[in-house]
Amino acid sequence: MRSIRVETSAATILLTEAPEPKVRDRQTEEIAKDAVTGETLMRLGVVYIEDGESSLIQVTIPESGVSEGLTLGGPVALPGLVARPWESVFNGQQRHGIAYRAAAVTPASFPVAAGA
Repeated sequence: MRSIRVETSAATILLTEAPEPKVRDRQTEEIAKDAVTGETLMRLGVVYIEDGESSLIQVTIPESGVSEGLTLGGPVALPGLVARPWESVFNGQQRHGIAYRAAAVTPASFPVAAGA
């Protein structure tokens, strides 16, 4: 399916779950690897806030894209963030969702309030 670039310049993104290796298979505990580079993939949680609405999302990034200085609850940037719709059948049940992936996660700063 097609990847859709996510414009983040007007959003506030806060780190809610520290990056950890992404598990590909829960039964074998196999760690997910990038299909092209073979690099270990990491998963992290963020709250994405824009236009007065917020969403909790999980984002996948390559291990080399994890920056130093990340703080839980602190603002982060997700350069190259894309959303990819997916669907599958598991145990006869149709499932679907949106997978998010970014090139990196870096510390950011809170936006300056208007009139401050």
